Amino acid sequence: MQKDLAELAVTQAQGLGATYAEARLERHSTEYFILKNGVLDALSVSEDSGIGVRVLVNGSLGFATTNTLTKDDVRGAAEDAVRVAKGARRRDPITFAQEPAVTATWGVTEKRKLADVDIEQKLRDVTDIEKDLVATKIPLAARMFQASTNRIDKYFTNSEGSKITSYSPRVRLFYFLTCVEGGDAEQTYRNYGWSGGWEALEEWKASERILAEARSLERSLKEGKKSPEGKFDLICGPQVSGIASHESCGHPTEADRILGREASQAGKSFITADAIGNTVGSSVVNVCDDPTIKNAIAYYEYDDEGVKARRRYLYKGGKIHEFLQNRETAAKLHTRSNGASRATTYSLEAIPRMANTFVEPQDHSFEELLEGVKHGIYMKSFMEWNIDDKRYNQKYVGREAYMIENGEIKQPVRKVVLELTTPAFWGAVEAVGNDLEFEAGFCGKSDPMQALDAAMGGPHMRLRGVHLR
Repeated sequence: MQKDLAELAVTQAQGLGATYAEARLERHSTEYFILKNGVLDALSVSEDSGIGVRVLVNGSLGFATTNTLTKDDVRGAAEDAVRVAKGARRRDPITFAQEPAVTATWGVTEKRKLADVDIEQKLRDVTDIEKDLVATKIPLAARMFQASTNRIDKYFTNSEGSKITSYSPRVRLFYFLTCVEGGDAEQTYRNYGWSGGWEALEEWKASERILAEARSLERSLKEGKKSPEGKFDLICGPQVSGIASHESCGHPTEADRILGREASQAGKSFITADAIGNTVGSSVVNVCDDPTIKNAIAYYEYDDEGVKARRRYLYKGGKIHEFLQNRETAAKLHTRSNGASRATTYSLEAIPRMANTFVEPQDHSFEELLEGVKHGIYMKSFMEWNIDDKRYNQKYVGREAYMIENGEIKQPVRKVVLELTTPAFWGAVEAVGNDLEFEAGFCGKSDPMQALDAAMGGPHMRLRGVHLR
């Protein structure tokens, strides 16, 4: 990588009056294809390189970017960033929380390097899963697979002396299945993500899990009854725990959302800046966001402001514990950044974002969770979710779900609907399992929209006395 260009951008910005300057030099090497009912529908191989320059001048931020990596164009990007900052003339000056300068190199190990596995082989491997599905004779009217890889090389430097080099290879597999039986239909989709090499499919046990999902679709259509309505004990599977942790904990604890920056873009938060310590759930609830989980899709060791990553406890012991911060929000809230500043690519500004968000496992086995339910429902996965712009009122519609009678899983039920508030959801959590599963997602935020790699997950959880319809 042309690291000297990033250094040039910082030097140029400082020479034009920037009190702080940073540059992110990135190269994204991507492959992408879609299979629809076994037929290749789209395929793309691309590479994108560029540099983003951000500056502080007189308490105002400026950001500019270029994908033409010449000295003249990089100087021009630095000049544009300074010009934007000077033109802002803010009444409330922006400052950054202090952070030490860092010199570091980090990377993710690949067992099967993405660059060494050609796209034809990747296509064959996913096609084999498609063929396994067809061989089951399950009446799948529509089958869609979308696979992608991205090799991200990055160099970050700033006027405080940080110099961080990184390499992050990422793999995604998304599928969408529609099963038709007797004039009725059921659908499912899942999204797997991995930081590492093409060994991802084996690590996920992708074929085995996708076939099991297809069989559950068929069983639900053949045997599933409408879910009963009323007050029940509910066991949530890791997929349900994960979407709840992302939507009703991760998003409302983003500091920029709390401070109002996202109000007209991705929404607000029911949490206020002085809410640290407020109760939001039962004492067994710990929801974390952790970029340092090996092989999770959003793994990183330093964020896009050069701050070291760590586990963040967003809810701890059922109380609001900390927010997701970048250096700007941390300064406004008189605290420190916790390494949550991320951008999708060099051409977009880094802002507070989730990484791998999950309910922290505890000590109950799945069997113990079941034993505590005399008459209830097991919502293993969801098909639909909705939440308001303050992340307070929410709804989850079950995909794979079963009745529980005297601690035993019984017949499948369809269209379980759980609708409640964030405190009601987390307040009903009575016991948390000792397992942990993750699912990948794209987290959308900001303007221009940034669809960023994220993971969400958790263990099985038991909720007491929630209303289902």
